[in-house]
Amino acid sequence: MLKLLLRALCGYAVMGVIAGAAMGEECGGPITTDEALRGEDARYAAQTAADFASLERLIADDLVYIHSSGIVDGKASYIETQRSNTVRYRVMRRSNVTVRTYGCIAMISGTANFDVTVKGQDRSVELLFHSIWVKRDVGVQFVSWQATAAPKP
Repeated sequence: MLKLLLRALCGYAVMGVIAGAAMGEECGGPITTDEALRGEDARYAAQTAADFASLERLIADDLVYIHSSGIVDGKASYIETQRSNTVRYRVMRRSNVTVRTYGCIAMISGTANFDVTVKGQDRSVELLFHSIWVKRDVGVQFVSWQATAAPKP
């Protein structure tokens, strides 16, 4: 059931990204699996280092970031929660990763384990996620994230 829900949510996200590309968003050519994973690695490194200049470059202006809590952020609010130290990503790991590419769009799916501090409280979370990257004329950009808590064994 959870996989079905994630697939449906992912499908809606991909349709939105594709519709954006079809409505005039630039497509910088086909994206490769390696480009998408390097982008995700760079985002994780920037977040754990609080490197906001890199985050500004990596994250697209049209970001839709859906947290496992259901909170939805755009680019400005997502970066601001980190800049203000409301949320601090200490460790970010992923596993069981699958990457699918569709022209200039790449979808990364897998399991994420994050150690975060939220409003002063340390937490470790295990998530199932979709991360969507688009290759644009300006480079590879992070455009969407959807996560849910991983089921307990």
